[in-house]
Amino acid sequence: MSVQRNQRIERVILFDGVCHLCQGAVKFIIKRDPAGRFRFASLQSEAGSRLLQASGAHVESLDSVVLIENGSYYIRSAAALRIARGLRYPWPLLYALIVVPKGLRDAVYQFIARHRYRWFGKDETCLVPTRELRERFLEDR
Repeated sequence: MSVQRNQRIERVILFDGVCHLCQGAVKFIIKRDPAGRFRFASLQSEAGSRLLQASGAHVESLDSVVLIENGSYYIRSAAALRIARGLRYPWPLLYALIVVPKGLRDAVYQFIARHRYRWFGKDETCLVPTRELRERFLEDR
């Protein structure tokens, strides 16, 4: 099924809301996505949980960044590369790494993910967006 050019693609990034690396990644994405194509929710939030369930994502997604794009979900390195592809230049060039075998890409991703709290730290509560960025985050209602 093709997407018409004027049709907006819904892209939601689910992230670990207490992880400093993940919070930094969200801030990085926001700065490089001035058109606001991506929206965000923490994996720990009710909104994140509902989106995971609705997308059919499996439990293994809970230790990964998750990109939900037009009803499909992507995790780990596939999510990271698809997110990079949606940012402004030069970041879409990273999508060329999609040719690296998924097992190798995900092994590197999981190594970093396994050590992220020790290397970057974590908070007791999830990231709270600033007033200016609040519209980019899905809220629990």
